[in-house]
Amino acid sequence: MNLARLQLTGITKAYPGVVANSDISLCVQPGEIHAVLGENGAGKSTLMKIIYGAVKPEAGSMTIDGQSALPRNPQEARALGISMVFQHFSLFDTLSVAENVWLGLGKGLKLADVTQQIKTKAQAYGLDIDPSRPVHTLSVGEMQRVEIIRALLTSPKLLILDEPTSVLTPQAVDKLFVVLKQLSADGCSILYISHKLHEIRALCTACTVLRGGKVTGVCDPRQESNASLSRLMIGNEPPALAHRAVSAGDVVLDLKQLTLATTDQFGVDLQAATLQVRAGEVVGIAGVSGNGQKELLYALSGEDTRAPPGTVWVRGVDAGRLNPTQRRTLGLHFVPEERLGRGAVPQLNLSRNLLLSRHEAIGSGGWLNGALLKAQAAQIIARFQVKSGGPQALARSLSGGNLQKFIMGREIDAAPRLLIVSQPTWGVDVGAAAQIRGELLRLAEGGCAVLVVSEELDELFEICSRLYVLAKGQLSPSLPRDQASTELVGQWMSGLWTGRLGESAAHHEESPA
Repeated sequence: MNLARLQLTGITKAYPGVVANSDISLCVQPGEIHAVLGENGAGKSTLMKIIYGAVKPEAGSMTIDGQSALPRNPQEARALGISMVFQHFSLFDTLSVAENVWLGLGKGLKLADVTQQIKTKAQAYGLDIDPSRPVHTLSVGEMQRVEIIRALLTSPKLLILDEPTSVLTPQAVDKLFVVLKQLSADGCSILYISHKLHEIRALCTACTVLRGGKVTGVCDPRQESNASLSRLMIGNEPPALAHRAVSAGDVVLDLKQLTLATTDQFGVDLQAATLQVRAGEVVGIAGVSGNGQKELLYALSGEDTRAPPGTVWVRGVDAGRLNPTQRRTLGLHFVPEERLGRGAVPQLNLSRNLLLSRHEAIGSGGWLNGALLKAQAAQIIARFQVKSGGPQALARSLSGGNLQKFIMGREIDAAPRLLIVSQPTWGVDVGAAAQIRGELLRLAEGGCAVLVVSEELDELFEICSRLYVLAKGQLSPSLPRDQASTELVGQWMSGLWTGRLGESAAHHEESPA
């Protein structure tokens, strides 16, 4: 009889006011790709951190290959052959990619050797990255590539992946799956956390479902449907999105041949970027992280005010040189991809985090109306079903998905005329993702112009009437949803939209779907 690669028995972990894990047992066999499925706040991340030695449980036991082993820290976990890619990254901003990877490997290795290993692994797995780049210059998607490569370089016996494909192209996902299946065939066990149910069904051979910190089911996902997995995870199926025919109105956001040099040594210059978003439309921008998304979003949000006159128009106003506050007076609200640090201040409570973009509670003389802030936060928490300790809960105390729901709720509740959102449902469970997408559609139905930057193609296909692709700092022609396919958009992500396909799409540039 083969020994289990990982066996958890009776794992329990509580925090003040919440039991994150309650008497959890889980078994992973050698070479098994095992999914851990659950809604936001179900206890998945806490359980993974216990396995990786980052969190100590109050009760329970763990074995690796039949040997008792409950690591006290990540170093001990790595010595046991356990490696983990976190959803929230653990990289040093001021160090290079190679230096960050080097820190997690053996002391006997030279930096030059690690640099070469990174290049080899990156090329083999289609995870393009420059080892010499400082981490602070990387996009979120590029940081995730660094974490995946760092984990694979340790040749783990148990690899834990938390939302590993959320910022990869469909082609890169396919390539990663080939690698993971090969690792599995070679005997490496993989714990795979994802909210993409189709991925779990395509990749995983076993699945443990968590709800409210407890195991509520174990299944073979290959024998399940998306609907049945949803029922196991959240108790029901997310409602189908209701698309209502909306006549696109006036142009709200008009980008005219925006050419803008990046201020980042490793950034991407924007080249003659042109797009339009009309009232009542949801328009998408697809593309792999690191192709100019950061530069474009900074120019649209007002964090970069260097846009040449006449290139960025919001509701008929030349807004390229306006700061974020001035753009908010025009009705522009913005949700960045980075939750902690830009979307929310970690050490402030949810009430005070409203002040980042909502100023109704600031009275004359700068006095804050604390009661109004609490009421607004409580309303958002209730409307978006944010699991938290209430308006006084610190932003850093929320799970990633719940913090995302609060940030999205904060901006949607402000009744914007133009909402620009980056990665609206990254790391959010299927129920919450459906809710957020439904709220975006309702905003558009109410006359708001919505621009969504996302690496989730299914998401863009589901909610957008038109989409663009951003590659190497250039925006493709506008592509109507009914002409879009995963294969076509995947090709365009490499900049391949010239020729007949591009000409066909360009024909629809001024015709909102």
